[in-house]
Formats: sequence, structure tokens, C-alpha cells
Amino acid sequence: MKKLLLVFLGTFLICAFPVRAQFGHLLDKAKEKAKEKIDNTMDKTTNDNQSNNDQNKNDNSTNPGNKQISIKTYQNYDFVPGDKIIFEDDFTEDQNGEFPSHWDLDAGQAVVNEVAGRAAFSLTEGNYCRVYPLMKTKSYLTDPFTIEFDYYPNGAAYGPVLFLKYKNENGDISEGNVNFDENGTVETSYFRKDFSANYPNEDDNTFFNKWHHCAVIYKNNQLKCYVDQYRILVAPNLGVVPISFGFGGIGDMTNPILITNVRVAAGGSMNKIGKKFTASKIVTHGITFDIDKADIKPQSMGTLNMIIRIMKNNPVLKFEIEGHTDNTGDAKHNLDLSHQRAESVKSELVSLGIDGSRLTTKGFGDTKPIDSNDTPEGRANNRRVEFVKI
Repeated sequence: MKKLLLVFLGTFLICAFPVRAQFGHLLDKAKEKAKEKIDNTMDKTTNDNQSNNDQNKNDNSTNPGNKQISIKTYQNYDFVPGDKIIFEDDFTEDQNGEFPSHWDLDAGQAVVNEVAGRAAFSLTEGNYCRVYPLMKTKSYLTDPFTIEFDYYPNGAAYGPVLFLKYKNENGDISEGNVNFDENGTVETSYFRKDFSANYPNEDDNTFFNKWHHCAVIYKNNQLKCYVDQYRILVAPNLGVVPISFGFGGIGDMTNPILITNVRVAAGGSMNKIGKKFTASKIVTHGITFDIDKADIKPQSMGTLNMIIRIMKNNPVLKFEIEGHTDNTGDAKHNLDLSHQRAESVKSELVSLGIDGSRLTTKGFGDTKPIDSNDTPEGRANNRRVEFVKI
């Protein structure tokens, strides 16, 4: 009997190993069966045709652009994006059903579709589907750098994989993976060491059918990964220096991988500001707002926390909060909007304990660009909040 059992176990392991050897959890057959069960009870989401109940759930989700979600949820958030945005795409400039103009397709198929009211990059075919941003050079990520994006799990599709290319010890280009699973788990693979960590305090069925915000920061060989307000994973010694990035994974027409709001920034001097503040101003791109509104997005809390820390460490420090926009739309409207956004930032800082007498506000609209308004990333750099010492 024991011999038969050993033969059975050996046969099972031999058969199972090739399936899981390359991509691990992504090809787990047991998980596929679980997904099939979920499929029978949940709507699949490739466009904005969900039921009213599903849409109502989205309206009260952790959607980073949903103004119903309190910024206080992110009160311990410490992610601060890089100093200069080098790539940004929210896919609003692309035609629905077409491949987006700022990307290159390496394998599989992908198009822009509207999902839950937002333009999204839909990776519809491939094992793996692979897409990369169109950049002027092959090596554009700096040390440090940050990458942000939103993704939408529907309970049946796989989550996105963030590809990070790097030069190996032989000088050849290799690629590591950061897997953002459909339930919030984050895993790294094909680096010097592999790590895995789970999304806390959330049942799978409440995680699905919502937009979730992801953020990655690489600095001095360390990689940190965030999902929503949580810092999920830290790889303290990644062992490689990434030079470029892309997205991909296992997608199909019924259950595509869905991403949007991609933003990549170089540098990270914001994270180096010490207790004694001597600079004349701080230029931030981490305080973001709903489109054409003054509502602060929750993920802005990392930058706000940085400002609070500086002001508490420097009790006599006073700032003029200056709002700036790109040149999209009417100049007068942009001027008013920039002032409203500066006021929103002041109100938020006061609510978090900063004395209002230490803050003044001013809006400049699109009158003081620091970059070209001819590209998405240029316009993103012009949309900023500056804290000028007074």
C-alpha cells in the first residue's frame, strides 16, 4: 500500500511541476476551477455594461478617483512619487477599440476600452501579452524611480504583471516580474530573491469590481510595492537595477487584464528632505485631483504627510501654496481651478493639524509652465502644487 501511495505521489509531482515551473500561481489548475465557479455568480467586465447593483458597488469602492472615499483612509500612506514625470497615460486621448498611440505591442493583443466609466488599456489576448511604453531611449528608469497605475480585477481575470528589464552580470538584458494578483497579493520573481505578501483586511469578493491604485518605488536597490493605502511588499535587496518597464500577463477577450492611469517619475529628492528645511520651495506632483475638479485624490496623502512632517520639524516655517495647471481648456477656468485646488490643499493640511496662519494660497493657472504642454508627461509636470517658503 505504501509503495502504491509513493508511486501516486511521484506521478502527481512529475505532472504538476512543468505546469507551475515558469509562472507559478498564474497557471494553477485548481485556481482556474475556482475562477469558473466565480464566473457563474459574477458579471465579467470588459466594458461599462455592468448591472446597476455592480455600478453602485463601484461608486462606493476604493476607487482612487472616487471622491466618496475619505483621504483619511490613507492617513499612514508614505508613498511620494518622483520629482519629474517621464511618462504618463490615462488613455483618454485614444479611440475606443484601438491600440493606444503611446505604447508598443510585443506579444498578444490589446486595445483601449471603457471600463467602469474610465478609459482603460485592455490586454485581451496572450500568454503572456506584453506591452511597453514608447520611449526615446531603451534605458530611461533612474535610481530612484516610481511607477503608478490603476487596475481592475473582476474576480475572473488575472492581475497585471509589471515587467522590469535590467542588465544581468553578463551585460545582457533580463526581465523580472512584479505580479499584482487579482486579489491584491503582490509577488516578485526572476530577481536575485523572490518575495510575496498579501493584501490585508479584505475579502476577495469585496476586492473585485473596483479600481485599485498601485505604486512602486525603487531606490538604492530596494523595491517597495503598494496597493491602495497599504504598503504590501518590500524587497530590501532586489539585486538588479531596472532600466525600463512594461505590462502584461495572461489575458483573453472575456477576461482581459485592465490597467489605466499609468504614471512614471524619475528621481526622488522629495524623500531625502531632512529635519532642517533650507530650500526656497518644494515642487510636488504627488498631490493629484479629480479631472477638472479640486477634490484631492486619496493617494495624495503620501505627499501631504511629507509636507506635514517638514512643517512640524520646522515650527516657524510658512508656505504659500501655489496651484498650477496645464494649458488644456480655457485660461480663466484654469486660473480659477488652480486657486480652488490650492485652497483644497490648505484646508486638508489644516484639518490634519497645521495652523492655518502658516499657509496662504494662490493660483497661477497655466501661466507658469515648467515643461512642454505638447505631451502627456509634459502636461503632467505642469499640473503641480508648489510650496513656496515665505
